[in-house]
Amino acid sequence: MSFQNPVFIPGPTNIPESLRKACDMPTIDHRSPLFGKILHPARKAVQTILKSDSAEVFIFPASGTGGWETALTNTLSEGDSVLVARNGMFSHRWIDMCQRFGLNVQIVDVPWGKGIPADRYEEILTADTGHKIKAVLATHNETATGVKSNIAAVRDAIDAAGHPALLFVDGVSSIGSMDFQFDAWKIDVAVTGSQKGFMLPAGLAIVGFSAKAMAATETAGLHRTFFDVHDMAKGYANNAYPYTPAVGLMNGLNESCKMLLDEGIENVFARHTRIAEGVRAAIGAWGLNLCAETPDLYSDTVSAIRTPEGFNATDIVTHAASTYGVAFGVGLGEVAGKVFRIGHLGSLTDVMALSGIATAEMCMVDLGLDITLGSGVAAAQEHYRHGSKIEQKVAAQ
Repeated sequence: MSFQNPVFIPGPTNIPESLRKACDMPTIDHRSPLFGKILHPARKAVQTILKSDSAEVFIFPASGTGGWETALTNTLSEGDSVLVARNGMFSHRWIDMCQRFGLNVQIVDVPWGKGIPADRYEEILTADTGHKIKAVLATHNETATGVKSNIAAVRDAIDAAGHPALLFVDGVSSIGSMDFQFDAWKIDVAVTGSQKGFMLPAGLAIVGFSAKAMAATETAGLHRTFFDVHDMAKGYANNAYPYTPAVGLMNGLNESCKMLLDEGIENVFARHTRIAEGVRAAIGAWGLNLCAETPDLYSDTVSAIRTPEGFNATDIVTHAASTYGVAFGVGLGEVAGKVFRIGHLGSLTDVMALSGIATAEMCMVDLGLDITLGSGVAAAQEHYRHGSKIEQKVAAQ
């Protein structure tokens, strides 16, 4: 691999130089008011990026998986029922965690390439007249398949059923890159991590809790220590953590949020959409299809590209790394060997995206696929020349 080339995996993403410098800071007393000047602005800025006026933001030294555990252990008790669709590797992993905690998991199996079936959720919740289901889990952007689900529709399904279940949303590969509306969608717990849209190294689990979720913490019976939000809240009140925080990453998060908000969060979303549409134009020019089955499901942060039957898509990823020093994502789980993934989120520009498209194209030609060299690049160029005209301050600067 080459450190000079951008990565095109769906996380961790490229780190702007200014954020690398923000993380590289001298040691400070993490129990002093100085740390509070890093902590509190970062929490407030995350709240803004979530489009919330009220979400209680907690930031743990962990990854998105730690955020999942925070959501479950602080709000639920052993034996509680949860409803979740399995439509990709990351929803599958959340299901596995629920089962390990002794939760009763009602699974709606969905073909990989489809989104969450809100209508099926509504049927199940309507039938649950005893309100045994305590939480509905939804993966907003399934990173393994490049499928974006409609969280507003999930909320509508819960409301139509008149059900009091909490709504937990995995926004690990969407928050900070795609439109995410904590308040409007009445989300109770949102989960993300530092290494995706926030353009930082992995190491921070970032969660937002609604007032309803915070109320649920008072009766939750699952055990937690490291991920206890009450301990964390007590620490925050004193400009501190209940244990040693990742100060450098926290400083980086503060600067990352400033960068996103300075660009303008709607401009950030528009940039991701434009770059993604250019990648999709290239895929169409290659004569290939996405794993996501319909345009309403297309993710603006990652494209999972199906290769012809009998071709091992992983070979493209391996060849790109060994020959050109560029990283793409492999297929996971049920789509392993059937797709390769181009991540197009975080610190990325049209020009950077073109380099990834060109590399993927060279790899496919090298490996004998019937691809015309230059076809995908030209299609993306045409889109980027005539795409969105929204003025932006590029996050990579």
